[in-house]
Amino acid sequence: MGTADFSKLIWLLRFLAHALLLAVLAGIAAALIVILAAVLVYPRLPPVDSLTNYRPAIPLRVYTADGTLIGEFGEEHRAVVQIQNVPSALKHAILAAEDARFYEHGAIDISGMLRSAFIDTLGAAKRQGASTITMQLVRNLYLSRSKTFLRKFAEVLLAYKVEQSLSKDQILERYVNQIYLGEGAYGFAAAAQAYFGEPLAKLTLAQAATLAGLPKAPSQFNPRVDPKGAAQRRAYVLGRMRALGYVDRQQYAAALTEPIGTVSTRRAHYAVDAPYVAEDVRRMMFDQYGEAAYTDGFSVYTTLRDIDQAAADAAVRAGVIAYDRRHGYRGPEGRVALSAQPDTDRSAAEKALRALHGVNGLDPAVVLGADAETLTALTRDGQMVSLAGEARKFGRFAPKLERGAIIRLSRSGDQWGLAQLPQVQSALVALDPQDGAVRALCGGFDFDRGEFDHVTQAYRQPGSSFKPFVYSAALEKGFSPATILNDTPLVVPASYPGGPQWIPHNYENDFLGPIPVREALAKSRNVATIRMLLTIGVAYARDYVSRFGLPLEQIPSYPSMVLGTGSFTPLQMAAAYTVFANGGYRVTPRFVDSVANIAGGTLYQADPVRVGQDQAQVIDTRNAFLMTSMLQDVVRTGTAARAQSLGRQDIAGKTGTTENYVDAWFDGYDPSQVAVAWIGFDRPRSLGKGEVGARAALPIWEDYMRVALKDVPDHPYAVPSGVVQASVHDASAPATADAWRKPADYFYAENVPQMAVADAPKVLPQPATILGSAGQNPARENPAGTAPASPPVAAQ
Repeated sequence: MGTADFSKLIWLLRFLAHALLLAVLAGIAAALIVILAAVLVYPRLPPVDSLTNYRPAIPLRVYTADGTLIGEFGEEHRAVVQIQNVPSALKHAILAAEDARFYEHGAIDISGMLRSAFIDTLGAAKRQGASTITMQLVRNLYLSRSKTFLRKFAEVLLAYKVEQSLSKDQILERYVNQIYLGEGAYGFAAAAQAYFGEPLAKLTLAQAATLAGLPKAPSQFNPRVDPKGAAQRRAYVLGRMRALGYVDRQQYAAALTEPIGTVSTRRAHYAVDAPYVAEDVRRMMFDQYGEAAYTDGFSVYTTLRDIDQAAADAAVRAGVIAYDRRHGYRGPEGRVALSAQPDTDRSAAEKALRALHGVNGLDPAVVLGADAETLTALTRDGQMVSLAGEARKFGRFAPKLERGAIIRLSRSGDQWGLAQLPQVQSALVALDPQDGAVRALCGGFDFDRGEFDHVTQAYRQPGSSFKPFVYSAALEKGFSPATILNDTPLVVPASYPGGPQWIPHNYENDFLGPIPVREALAKSRNVATIRMLLTIGVAYARDYVSRFGLPLEQIPSYPSMVLGTGSFTPLQMAAAYTVFANGGYRVTPRFVDSVANIAGGTLYQADPVRVGQDQAQVIDTRNAFLMTSMLQDVVRTGTAARAQSLGRQDIAGKTGTTENYVDAWFDGYDPSQVAVAWIGFDRPRSLGKGEVGARAALPIWEDYMRVALKDVPDHPYAVPSGVVQASVHDASAPATADAWRKPADYFYAENVPQMAVADAPKVLPQPATILGSAGQNPARENPAGTAPASPPVAAQ
């Protein structure tokens, strides 16, 4: 080696030595800086008490009387679960997606960070994250999402701090309960409910993988907003689980092809659907506790019963859809511009469907092919559905039902059918007549389309379902079920000088002549009822009706009030009918049974006054019995005869239809429940000719009662003391011994008309004067407001 070469070698060695020294010094300096930064930053880090003593914000929860969750309210929808209750499939999916070596590394994963740095240096298309589950947890709880060195440094230090305080299982448990997963859901238990309507224990492998894919980007991989993107992310998670040996090939393949299948509404789906009551509870709790109502873990137990509430919801849905189908298909609800390219078509349809959501089982779809016999449509979850025959028939003649049309589909099992979003609304409420407990309440067709509660907020005219209260008033004025009314043309004079006369008419525009009170109510005869009202006096009747809890200011002070021209909510009408059902007592509707704090301590426990326990009696028990007897005839032989399909003898009730078919009602009961069904449009307009209470509302009531009374014995009403039974002479029949009306009717003991011997007399007494003879003014006939004599009777 020459002198020159040796000199170069010495220079190179010196250079390397200096470089190594500089690197060591730089390393030491960097280490000192990190140590200094740690010394300065570590004491300023937030305490991890919120993790070691984990008490997250717990939302307000609302339950049925059976303990079924029906609502959650809070900024953070969360259900805390212990790590041992987290299914292994979900645990493995989370680890596979976020931190496969979680149980092997410390607070940070050194090898993962080096791998991520190497891949990022190479400029890979997909940058690799290096955050451990512990780092994600502390970032979620304590730090901003700004991508600065100081924030990342604090994240690492906090992660070490947490790992010193908690075990790996405890950290994972906090992560499972704390991490945000979209749709207002914090933690995997809340997300399982929000997206799939299921508890963690019932999640499928595919569903677990879908949820495990959300922490990376909840909005981007939201399975409800973008099913296709969610499916791609799920495939990645499943692939990782397969690579790590968490699932076998068969499980992987099956999960990969399972439909995303989220619940059809943005609102979290519950086993029992009762959003209107849940919202009423939320307002009540916020009024009392303010913002703490949403964070302090209150539990409210309502009076709803699972079976009854589910039946009410199903009955309203079926009734609304049945009405809607009777009135024909209105056409598609929108259009999507489609090209001639199949792939482009599908992409455009999927984009349009992402902005739409299911409404009470009516799912959006886009028509991709149509002819006179068959429709082919793409659903929101990517299924291709073919409709033909009966499934296609509903909209066969609809205009513009062609490619690009946005339609609705209903599904029963594996069968799809063409549907549409109803415009009409309906409501049903059921009360326990003994203490006013609300057993079921459905305030509308779909809560997500409008939170307006038609049970408690909709003031509508009740039509003839109001009549029983006036008939009850007449009984107290000496009328009986056998009193004869005159169903003949009537002119009611003007109520003020120069005002118009009123000429009421019956629904059928016919007249039956002399008929007993019982028949007049059963057949809902308007003119005969108005004559009765004019006889007892409008002022008296109005004051008497207010005993049932119907506010006096809502009861009109003119004769047409008997036809239900006032306005009342279905809840008010149901509460009023409880007076008939329970023997004359007024009860106050209630839907909250108890309130508990987060520790399970009772903050409130209802102590309702039941009938017979200092409850206010507002009408005579005998009156309630006679009214129930007559309202049973409405079901047996009158306007509600179709309710006989229930096969019960204890059903009583009254149909109601307002002028021009704007509102349809059925108010009915048995001894155990009072239920009221209503149907109409939010902006009042005609339901259509023939859409009377018996056709539009009664089927809803029947569907509900068929379920609610399934295991309830048919219970006859006991005849109260002071009520007697007797046969009466039929004033419209020939004057013979065969003219004694059967079966015998009921009377107040002190109001029994002229008596006769047990056997019909040979010479019959003259029939009583008919109330409201043709061409006479009933008010002038009976200015004192007392009832005319009832027909003669034969004692039995």
